[in-house]
Amino acid sequence: MIENSKCECGHNNPVGTILCENCGKPLNDETKEKETLVQEMRYEGKARRSQTFQSSPFDMVWNFFSSVKVAIILIIITLIASGIGTIFPQAKFVPSNDPEAYYAEHYGLWGKWFHLLGFSNMYNAWWFFTLISMIGISLVVCSLDRVIPLYKALKNQQVKKSIDFLTRQRISSASALSEENMEEKLSRMEEALKTKGYQVKREGKALLAEKGRISRWGPYINHIGLIIFLFGVLLRYVPGWYLDETMWVREGEVKKVPETPYYIKNERFDITFYDEKETPEAKKAEGPVVKKYETKAVLYEKNWTTGQLTPVTKGSIIVNHPLAYKDLRLVQADFRMGLLDALSLKLVDKESKQTLGTFTVDLYDIKPNQVFCVADREIVLLDYYPDFALENNQPITKSPDPNKPAFVFEVREKGQGKGERSWVISGQNLDALTKENRYAIDLAGMKMVNSTGLMVRVDKSLPVILFGGVISMIGLVMGFYWHHRRVWARAEEGRLYIGAHTNKNWYSLERELKLLGEFDGLQVKRN
Repeated sequence: MIENSKCECGHNNPVGTILCENCGKPLNDETKEKETLVQEMRYEGKARRSQTFQSSPFDMVWNFFSSVKVAIILIIITLIASGIGTIFPQAKFVPSNDPEAYYAEHYGLWGKWFHLLGFSNMYNAWWFFTLISMIGISLVVCSLDRVIPLYKALKNQQVKKSIDFLTRQRISSASALSEENMEEKLSRMEEALKTKGYQVKREGKALLAEKGRISRWGPYINHIGLIIFLFGVLLRYVPGWYLDETMWVREGEVKKVPETPYYIKNERFDITFYDEKETPEAKKAEGPVVKKYETKAVLYEKNWTTGQLTPVTKGSIIVNHPLAYKDLRLVQADFRMGLLDALSLKLVDKESKQTLGTFTVDLYDIKPNQVFCVADREIVLLDYYPDFALENNQPITKSPDPNKPAFVFEVREKGQGKGERSWVISGQNLDALTKENRYAIDLAGMKMVNSTGLMVRVDKSLPVILFGGVISMIGLVMGFYWHHRRVWARAEEGRLYIGAHTNKNWYSLERELKLLGEFDGLQVKRN
């Protein structure tokens, strides 16, 4: 930080200024020793807040986030974390109700630590949210720390710059010229520069020509776009703004769409296959080639006052053609054919070997102590194991899906307080446990259905993200393809001094000026 910021020309500059705001002279010894002013011209030598104030806690936080190095480190950490998060599938895509056990079983010690460190649910983790927020804060602070002094400097450019400023430019020249020809020379230079689209200002025997200033705002417009983009990403953490879930709906079933006020009914699921006559690929394939997956569905909205479901839209859900309503998208993602939906069981009298009647158990609508009436008997469902297995000689269920349903029934006469118990596993009466029972419960039939897998998508932040992306691309185009070019000229004591500066493509600027025919002797200095 510079203690004495007063220039030799008499202008008082703000503390931290590198080049005099008035004449452009270097204000510190380090800059004076340099041959060119390329680095200092980046922000016109203006003092930035991070270089000026460093005492209060707010200044320390500001200075931390205003560092480009800090921003790069944060981005690198986020990229590394994102890369690690893709090594194994995220928990939402794991086919298990116990992700911790799944990762340890399938991926060993690495999978265990992957889950423990939060990478299995990375995009919802607090630390990932913090990283994204810190990158956004860094972008805001970095931009404000630089764009404000740059705007002030470019807005208040002085036409008459010091000789030292002109000769230190990377493109410069100095030539002797008589006083009689000086005015004529400056006028010819002015007209020549105007033919190339420069805006020219004159003050006596000095001129400033400038074009392409808008390119200087390209990086900051890019930053604005990135800030909007990151803001859109952070909006996904706001409840109701973003949803990415999966659900299974059986044919004929009405099911609540997760985290929404809607219900979906799967009226029918169809698979259409290619005919071998339609396409050569179908002939070459070992099995049938699927042409189309289609779910005919109705979307309902629940009236929370009456509890009634009102249909709001209906249609077919096909791959790449979701069912859309407002912000909700239901996308065809998977299917299951021939799922067990219900079991029809019969009550048999062992003594007479007669079937007394049948009853149906809906495997997806089982209630505790559910009672089925057959003839004059009551059959009470005491226990249910959807996916039956034995562990340490104890019955358990491996999953909530009815892959191997097992039941414990109690059969009793109507009005009787207690009856006999029967075990039924996958529709078969377990005789080994029910030898003394009078009644047996056996399979009478099965009901099979198809099930469709849907992805539930809500993304209100997508327009914000797309808008930020467009703004960012505009900033990149401005910064990469447009050039900010300036030319200064000043006549002093029989010599004409010329200095030129651009933010990129120095040799192109030198060539452009030489082609005008009024800028002989210009050359590009090496850094």
